[in-house]
Amino acid sequence: MIKNLDKDGLRSIASNYDLFYIDLWGVIHNGLNLYKNAIDTLNELLNLDKEFVLLTNAPRPNSTVKNFLKKMGMKKKLREHVFTSGQAALNFLNKKITSESFFHIGPPRDFDLFYNFKKNKCENINDSKYLLCTGLFSDHDKDLKYYKSFLKYHIKKKMICTNPDLIVDRGKERELCAGSIAMIFEKIGGKVIYFGKPFAEVYNQSADNKNKKVLSIGDNLNTDIKGANSLNYDSLIISNGIHKKEISNYGIKQTLKKYETFVNYIQSDLKW
Repeated sequence: MIKNLDKDGLRSIASNYDLFYIDLWGVIHNGLNLYKNAIDTLNELLNLDKEFVLLTNAPRPNSTVKNFLKKMGMKKKLREHVFTSGQAALNFLNKKITSESFFHIGPPRDFDLFYNFKKNKCENINDSKYLLCTGLFSDHDKDLKYYKSFLKYHIKKKMICTNPDLIVDRGKERELCAGSIAMIFEKIGGKVIYFGKPFAEVYNQSADNKNKKVLSIGDNLNTDIKGANSLNYDSLIISNGIHKKEISNYGIKQTLKKYETFVNYIQSDLKW
């Protein structure tokens, strides 16, 4: 049975858990503003000396996202808990393949992910050994058909996807993410190495989770909740996030069935 926490708040179950994985975009902020109740919740977790990770599928290093949150007004004590899918990918690249030539698929603003090995960036995809996907090109940020045509002759190259999310809501605007490109690449026969939720690597890199009772909090069933399900973590879905319309129209049980997921708790917005 799914317990609704709208009345009792996260405080009613917080003592049951040792570690919290908490999504950023859609739970703590909307890309434009921080959510006050969510920030209050993080402060309460700090006061209780609870361990938590602000785990986000952002295709950028930890430092970049921390600076972004600083500009939003998040205090340093909270920003120190950030861990990104981009950082997980960067850790892998630094160990494995930074010496190989790559072609970047994504907007120019994501350059900081490969700044330390930018000399290996190819301007022509034909010259690359692998593909580094952080998002969509700025001039093709809505047309997914473009990528199917663009990538069809390069399926023998491996793709590193730094953000498995398919979509994200920036304020009231819905945007496509790197996961949408990776999905197309796989459909035409390519192979993708993913970094980020729902894949275990990003959880394991971000915190020592062994033998701990874990609660994963997020608004995305494909990433936050599927990741929790695959790792046998308890989960809390924020219903006013990415699936708001589906949950409103069809109910939580039907929406969970559609995405082949399950949750322990539901809450409209993260609130203590």
